[in-house]
Amino acid sequence: MTKKGKLIGIGVGPGDTELLTLKAAKVLKSVPVVFSPKSAKEKESIALSIVRPILEERKDYKRLMLVEPIFPMIEDKEELERIWDSASEMIAQYLNSGRDVAFITLGDPSIFSTYSYVQRRLIDRYEIETIPGITSFTACAATRNKALVEQNNILTVVPKIDDRLEEVLEYSDAVVLMKASRNTGELESTIEAKNRPKEIYSVQNCTRENEKVIEGFSNEKPYLTTTIIKFDD
Repeated sequence: MTKKGKLIGIGVGPGDTELLTLKAAKVLKSVPVVFSPKSAKEKESIALSIVRPILEERKDYKRLMLVEPIFPMIEDKEELERIWDSASEMIAQYLNSGRDVAFITLGDPSIFSTYSYVQRRLIDRYEIETIPGITSFTACAATRNKALVEQNNILTVVPKIDDRLEEVLEYSDAVVLMKASRNTGELESTIEAKNRPKEIYSVQNCTRENEKVIEGFSNEKPYLTTTIIKFDD
């Protein structure tokens, strides 16, 4: 009976290939199958663009199985469940054939990652290893050359603001707004009007060639934009 392969979730960091961990690079130099989800057929996966220099160094690069399933940015839960089920079964086919599969994802696999959906579906059936990566918000803080939090400060990471906003702002010393392209003018006005001394900055395309640091909120808001609010009191 063929021994089943192992699923390896790999966080590829915020954008700079040099910020891959040594362990991630080691796996990517030898794994036979790489899964690289993308949001649309005509778009290249950002995660793949980060690891491509590593993959292209492989002597067996032409024999590498590179699979690019479509994970569209939609909010239809039933459709998303179907997509995640399909991707999980596709990965299972490779694992059943005895081949290890690396699933690459931006930042860290445990932070708002598509990998978590297939991980959950396969964890009871296969051996799984997860390799952490540098998160976008820690990379942004490094770019700014300032700590995110110190001593007993509370850091809150927010993917999308809802009616919990006031409570989040009240009890946080620093707030990370992930996926800042979703920010609305109303949300930004609410944060700016909060009667607490604060510093607000946004980083677009952190660690990439077109990186840009902006004081306050970003008006352009490309997809890879993170906003950080630091309260001084």
